[in-house]
Amino acid sequence: MLIRKEQDLDPIQTEVFDIMVGYDVEQKIRRKQHATKRLLEARRAIERHQEEKELMTWLDRESWFDDER
Repeated sequence: MLIRKEQDLDPIQTEVFDIMVGYDVEQKIRRKQHATKRLLEARRAIERHQEEKELMTWLDRESWFDDER
């Protein structure tokens, strides 16, 4: 729906236009929130993997020292 500057909108047209614009804004916000949530989940998964990797290194060192005794 293309609106020209010289075209006057009646109240119903204005309300419909506002609803459509508002809906688009809400959808963009939801998509952004979803993308942010996915990014944070991915970042946490990477952190968890690195923590487990570091922990395994320490556990392997501990068991290595136990074998020497």
